[in-house]
Amino acid sequence: MPDVRKWTAGLRRLLRRWREPVVVTTLRSAFAATLAYVVALRLSPEPAPLTAPLTALLVVQVTLYATLTNGIRRVNSVVAGVLVAIAFSLLVGLTWWSLALLIVASLAVGHLVRVDEYVPEVAISAMLVLGVTAVGNTAWARVVETLIGAVVGLGCNVLIPPPVWVEEAGESIEGLARRVRQLMLRLGEQAAERTPWELAAERLHEARRLDHDIAGVDADLRQAEDSLRLNPRVREGLLHRVVLRTGLDTLEICTVVLRVLARTFTDLAKARDPEPLFSPQAGAAVEQLLSEMADAVVSFAVLVTTHLSADAESAEARLTAELHTAAGTRDKLALLLREEFERDAKDWQLLGAVLTEVNRILDELDTEHRSQRLLEELDRVSQEQRAKLPRLTWLRERVGVPERLRRNQSGAGGRSP
Repeated sequence: MPDVRKWTAGLRRLLRRWREPVVVTTLRSAFAATLAYVVALRLSPEPAPLTAPLTALLVVQVTLYATLTNGIRRVNSVVAGVLVAIAFSLLVGLTWWSLALLIVASLAVGHLVRVDEYVPEVAISAMLVLGVTAVGNTAWARVVETLIGAVVGLGCNVLIPPPVWVEEAGESIEGLARRVRQLMLRLGEQAAERTPWELAAERLHEARRLDHDIAGVDADLRQAEDSLRLNPRVREGLLHRVVLRTGLDTLEICTVVLRVLARTFTDLAKARDPEPLFSPQAGAAVEQLLSEMADAVVSFAVLVTTHLSADAESAEARLTAELHTAAGTRDKLALLLREEFERDAKDWQLLGAVLTEVNRILDELDTEHRSQRLLEELDRVSQEQRAKLPRLTWLRERVGVPERLRRNQSGAGGRSP
């Protein structure tokens, strides 16, 4: 029995690995290139029509959204580069000076055919193909192979949509939330005891470094958003994109406020050295409050990245309960800080700043605040889409997409793909 369980667990891990987006992308590229080569073998007079799979490999890298929006320019750049390379292979072949001329000519052709941001790809495609076509003698055969590769690549993008990178984006968002949680816990520990200002300054630098983490998460989210756009495998892609984007925006605001809180702790450590930052009772309350807020941040990340409606409701209930508990601890801390202020008014600005920054984080994580913001963002994005793509909007209304969006807006605070 242990051997059977081990074999079953290994099989599950293998199946999960085969479903990873990187593996799917690799298999799509290999399939498109192979199919283009098989078709070119039948239609091209060349014995080894490698231009077709090379062109298909270049074209299939485009996402479905890019195919339908920028795909024409992308394919034009590849085809133009291949044709320039064919011309050079017939006239001069591959030498150091012909390579320089090839690059100049390719860039000039890219501007002439108006491929915009894909001008460099004309030269890249030309250089890649020149080595393959240098031994060829028939220009028309290469043109046919290029068209075959382009058609096969576009067909694979439409018939075999690229993978959805939502899971990776969700893991990045949750990872950011857990790093925020760890920093909150460390700040709470330093509030409950005597803390040298050097240690407080180190925590401030940690909070500043979270900005770099946000940039990485934003890049992962942009990739996920592109994979959701116009993907037939994804329903309600607009809703999913807005849920993830607004969730990251909220975490970014919380990170900024946390950095300000770390700065307040650093200033308190400097002002009160060698005494503790807070009185024993107030310090314990600050530690408890930051611990509860840290758990709420992670629950918020789980809420915006959860997959199923039932899980979303459970995550929202857990977040609401944690925020309610944190609000009670905040009120207790406010009374303790008021008593401390009445005994000694020194540093009252910093003590008030602590409560202000805590309130800002709790307000950002509030479920009602998030739901309202999410609905506003959905309306804004929908209006922008209707203004940019009126015909597509009319088609969506005919098939009933707005009705599905309206049905899900009530639970949008926790929905995600």
